[in-house]
Amino acid sequence: MTSATVQRSNLIGAAYALAAVMCFSINDVGIKFLSDAYALHQVVFIRALVGLTAFTCFIMPFAGGPRLLRTRRPVVHLIRGLCVVSANMCLFLGLAALPIADATAIFFVSPLVITVFSVIFLKEIVGPRRWAAIAVGFVGVLVIVKPGTSAFQLASLLPIVAAFLYATLHMLTRKIGRTESAPTMAFYIQLTFLIASTMIGQGLGDGRFAGSGHPSLEFLFRAWVWPPVGDYPILAMLGISGMLGGLFISQAYRLSEAAFAAPFEYVAMPMAIMWGVTVFGTWPDATAWIGIALIVGSGLYLVWRESVKDARLTPKTNRYRR
Repeated sequence: MTSATVQRSNLIGAAYALAAVMCFSINDVGIKFLSDAYALHQVVFIRALVGLTAFTCFIMPFAGGPRLLRTRRPVVHLIRGLCVVSANMCLFLGLAALPIADATAIFFVSPLVITVFSVIFLKEIVGPRRWAAIAVGFVGVLVIVKPGTSAFQLASLLPIVAAFLYATLHMLTRKIGRTESAPTMAFYIQLTFLIASTMIGQGLGDGRFAGSGHPSLEFLFRAWVWPPVGDYPILAMLGISGMLGGLFISQAYRLSEAAFAAPFEYVAMPMAIMWGVTVFGTWPDATAWIGIALIVGSGLYLVWRESVKDARLTPKTNRYRR
């Protein structure tokens, strides 16, 4: 593959990554906006229903039709789907109680967790510089979470749990990515969202556990309600943006080198700060800024070190082999 072809593929992949980040960011702000009026599982159910309908009508016909439902890894798809459902629910519950910038920054510890998991499960080798970057990133999390102080909130642990689940998802995606297409994986994730939210709604949808007053717990245990017409556009936007975001990010990493595409995901951080200021009237305090800088900086450093490692491992005579 020539240098020009690789550059073109990388640029297209980067564009997809940016589009995915925009979709996910819009999704986050929509979820937080609705978190004081709906139950989380109801929002997830409606989002999955809209997303699956849009996928079936507008994506499936151009991605192989019903054939894309065929899979040789149904169990792995189920586990991946449960990881995504759990990760999203933990992140969204955190968003209900935390400033959107803080929750997003804490969730960005996921690249650090992925690196740790790659050592444990994939037997990859990580040098002292990357271990140092991982340590710096976790220090950044501690700066934002503030354990042991009066400012500590249990809800701040939810994005951390989401990051670990997202890292697990990433490991499973590596496992089946060579045999399963991005549309197939996206379909089964949406289907898992729909089934899981229906089952949770059956157990918690009557609101009998609500009333604690805590934003995250209320979001989890609130009773289902019939949405007013004015909320239909927001709920439709959540379904479409969630579905497109999943497709775009898969396409980004399919077309582009991972080390080239990954930094574009960090555009979500300034977008989260913008949403916090313009929509919710929140601005990160000085301590949060330090934590954000440590987490984002360590993550970007890991991406850079990964690109350096790949450059050393690829023979110069076949530098652009994919």
